[in-house]
Parts: sequence; C-alpha cells; structure tokens
Amino acid sequence: MISIIKQRNIWFTISGIMVVCSLAVFIFIGLNLGIDFNGGSLLEIEFSIPRPSNQQINEVLTPLEIGEVVAQPIGDNGMILRFKDVDENTHQQILKTLKEKFKPEDKVVNTEQGELKLQVQVLEEKRFDSIGPTIGQELKEKTVWAILIVLVAIIIYVAWAFRKVSKPIASWKYGIIAVIALFHDIIITIGIFVLLGKFYNIEVNATFVAALLTILGYSVNDTIVVFDRTRENLTRHLGEDFEEIVQTSVNEVITRSINTSFTTLIVLFTILLFGGQSIRDFILALIIGVAIGTYSSIFLASPLLVAWEKLRLKR
Repeated sequence: MISIIKQRNIWFTISGIMVVCSLAVFIFIGLNLGIDFNGGSLLEIEFSIPRPSNQQINEVLTPLEIGEVVAQPIGDNGMILRFKDVDENTHQQILKTLKEKFKPEDKVVNTEQGELKLQVQVLEEKRFDSIGPTIGQELKEKTVWAILIVLVAIIIYVAWAFRKVSKPIASWKYGIIAVIALFHDIIITIGIFVLLGKFYNIEVNATFVAALLTILGYSVNDTIVVFDRTRENLTRHLGEDFEEIVQTSVNEVITRSINTSFTTLIVLFTILLFGGQSIRDFILALIIGVAIGTYSSIFLASPLLVAWEKLRLKR
C-alpha cells in the first residue's frame, strides 16, 4: 500500500495548489451571489407555447422599469427571471404583460352549436421570491458567524474527546488540524462554485450555506474516524515511532472511509440526476464537499499531525 504519510509533501503541494487557485478565483472573480444575498426578485414561469428568447423577454419588460432582467431557461419551456426587488402590484403587472405579449391564438373547437373559441393559457407561475437588500446583507453576516461558531465548536469538541491522548501530540492540536482540513474543504468547494457561477451561471443562495454546513459535519466526522484510530493505536503501541503509528492507522481505515464516501456519492449523484432543479445546487455542493472532504481526511489531516510533531522535535 502507498505510504501516504511519507509522501506527505506531495499531498501538501496538491492541497496548496487547489487552495491558492480557489482563493485567487474567489478574490478576482467572486461568487455569483443570488437574491438571498444581494436582494431582488425571482420569478419562475412555465410557458405552454415555445419559449421566447432572452432578448424578447427583456424587450417586453423594459417599459416596466424593473431594471436589468436576467433570464435563465430551464427544462423544455421553463424560465427563471431575476430582477430588482418589486412589490406585489409590479409582480402582477409583469405576469400580465408577459401573458398579453406572448398570447397564443385561440383554439377553435367545432361543436353542435357551432365553433367555440377556447383561450389557451400562455404561462404558469411556478414560484415568486422577493428579498430586500437589508435581509440579504443580514444573511451574509449570519453565514459568516454560523461557520465560525461551527469551527470553534469543533475545536473544543475534538480537544475534549482526545483529552486522554496528550502524547506526543497535545489533544487541542487534533482540533486545530481538523479545522485546517475543514477550511481546506470549504475553500476548494467555494472556488469550484466561483467557476461554476462564472461559466454556467450557477448562483449561490441560502441552500449553498446549508450545503457548506453539511460538508463541515461530514468532513469532520471522516477526519475524526482517522484520528480515533490513531488514538487507539497510540495507547496500544506505547513508545513506537509516531509516524509509523499514524501510517498504520490510516491504512486500517482508508478502505472503509473511501467505501463510505463512495456509497454516499452514489446516492448524491442519483438525487442530482432525478431530484429536480430546486435542489440541484445543494446536491452539487455536497458532491464536491464529500469528495474533497474524503481526500483531506486521509491525505491532509493525518500527514499534518506528523508534520507538526516533526517540527516540534526539530525545535
């Protein structure tokens, strides 16, 4: 089996490149924030006629003075419209304008009493969300606080759980390394979503925050499994080389960790394919986070333990 711990510089380099690239795209491009963060309105409609083009939609809605309208086709005849925050009267006016402009010809049905004209419904409203900019800013702040509170809680919990194993690595160091691995997972996930937003117009909303918090829980659980085996082996093999104990621990859990993540990914991919548009971005974030989290638990967290101990000994 590959000596993961001895080749730790390779994994550190790979992780470093991914983190630096993710930070770079985040700083210079930025996330494609949705209305949950920026404020605004979202209208999802389904046409019963061939869907008009984005340019036609913008031309029709320009006289209503609702600012720039971003139209995103979905499905066969569906469309999501995003524009500035509007009141209910403007919302109804938008629907009325679209129905009048793209009104199909009446369907004629022959009956015993003669010809009967049936009016065809041009579109159906699927959902309408409107969020003010103040609420969007508040959500940004709460998102940052939620992630910070989770990270601090993880450090405290891991330090307490490993309190009886203080040699050669202090218990609180397990918590710090677990959080470093979590930052690694979150930053890379965010970096990938920056690129998805840039090239595929995928927006980041409240569901993405929920996905990040879920990733934190899943990833730290995977890391703790590896650390827990290290803790057991440290008590069983007192006095043996720390690097060898960590390597043995990783070898003992790597198959189970990968199999668990693989079965989880199968379920997530199934939901992604058949779960519908509304949860697509949430599931996509989980897929990325689970994959990156599995990598960091095996190839980053445990090698960091050994690197920290080696650094301590040199000093």
